[in-house]
Amino acid sequence: MTASLFDDDPHQRAPLWLGEEAVLLKGLALADADAMMRDIETITQCAPFRHMVTPGGRAMSVATSSCGDLGWVSDLRGYRYAPTDPESGQPWPAIPERWLRLAMRARELAGFASAGDPDACLINRYAPGARLSLHQDRDERDFGAPIVSVSLGLPAVFLWGGDKRSDPYRTIPLEHGDVLIWGGVDRLRFHGVRPVAQGGSQQAPGFRYNITMRKAA
Repeated sequence: MTASLFDDDPHQRAPLWLGEEAVLLKGLALADADAMMRDIETITQCAPFRHMVTPGGRAMSVATSSCGDLGWVSDLRGYRYAPTDPESGQPWPAIPERWLRLAMRARELAGFASAGDPDACLINRYAPGARLSLHQDRDERDFGAPIVSVSLGLPAVFLWGGDKRSDPYRTIPLEHGDVLIWGGVDRLRFHGVRPVAQGGSQQAPGFRYNITMRKAA
């Protein structure tokens, strides 16, 4: 079954397994990438990018937006999911259907075919120099459900660690159109992103975009 899923996509390369239930699917999103970039523009017209404040009072270097039934927010009260955009008071835009189809294909390839559709999607925009320190995603109810992460625009170096922040980590180059998915026993691995380097991208000049879809409720 896996071979047939790959055979019809000329961009797709062999999967790189990072753990028992974590895999990098190189180029899986390339066929949809241009349309996904247009989707981001549409979504952020309703829910603009903003630099949220951490509970410690620091502005994040990464600009964020959300779509789906729930959006991820951060302020002095903590990290959490909310059904409405705190800046507008309006519900978040819906997750585009093409994104949900991509998430389903990634789940099938990674062995999570029975997992439910995501109800939350965080969109991160990285300008050169923006980074994400090693962390765990712990704001969701089900820590076994997979996270589907799509990279668009500028390349980045992903940090893939262990169960503790102090564990050694691998560095994984991510390029435009790559999809990374992890769940199950690998769901609470520490991970992050090194500062994004200066560069140009025909698809997204000056920025890296990261779309992460997950089941939050």
